[in-house]
Amino acid sequence: MYIFTFDFMQRAFIAGIITAVLASAMGVFVVLRRMSMVGDSLSHAALSGVAAGMLFGFYPFYGALIFSALAALFIEAIRKAFKKYAEVALAVVMSGGMGLAVVFISLGKSFNADLFSYLFGSLVAVSPSDVWVISGTGLFIILSLVLLSRELFSITFDEESARLSGIPVGVVNTYFTLLTALAVALSVRVVGTLLVSALMVIPAAVSLQIARSFKATFAIAVGVAVLSVVLGLYISFVFDVAPGGTIVLIAAAILTVVLIVKGFEGKLT
Repeated sequence: MYIFTFDFMQRAFIAGIITAVLASAMGVFVVLRRMSMVGDSLSHAALSGVAAGMLFGFYPFYGALIFSALAALFIEAIRKAFKKYAEVALAVVMSGGMGLAVVFISLGKSFNADLFSYLFGSLVAVSPSDVWVISGTGLFIILSLVLLSRELFSITFDEESARLSGIPVGVVNTYFTLLTALAVALSVRVVGTLLVSALMVIPAAVSLQIARSFKATFAIAVGVAVLSVVLGLYISFVFDVAPGGTIVLIAAAILTVVLIVKGFEGKLT
């Protein structure tokens, strides 16, 4: 296909497919742990990192990584302080991240086309260095998920039993939240900070509707995310629209079709 003759499209597809795999794999655990809003919270922190980079003169993508990681640690600290009201942590980080981003943007007068690409994603914004960072960090996240799969499975479905079996629940939870923060920050370049949460949650929602095993849940979620990203990048190139919104709309359309089919099957039975 002729679009692959463009270097920036090659980079966009590489980065997009990697982030689709990461976001959807993390999303399954996030949804099962009833923390669907964690993506929104961390993406707002990533936006403040982007704005800080523009204000203080360092690469905004690295700012997104750093601020997301710090927000993840802050979320875990608040969750420990409010054990019965864990959702408070997500609300605090979400509002605080957005407030910090607004302040940085107003100080630096940096609401320009570059910031717009971080908000909604961009085809041409993915640089060669971005691809290397996304690939390296993505490999680290996948290896971490594989090595901690047993612990994460146990904690997701029965945290108390996992604690009694000797699993360091607090350490694993903190590490998982950090991995989620990294996945969110990596997805910012392609999907944008305002839409990255949808790439985590929607494919997981689709897979939970049709999967019949835990492994199938991951496979379907990853498949839906990759399909959404590939089609979204192609359509955004052809029609010159923001890739983030296009990707999310395709994923939402897939979920809508699945829900309609499931509802129709339910009526027949």
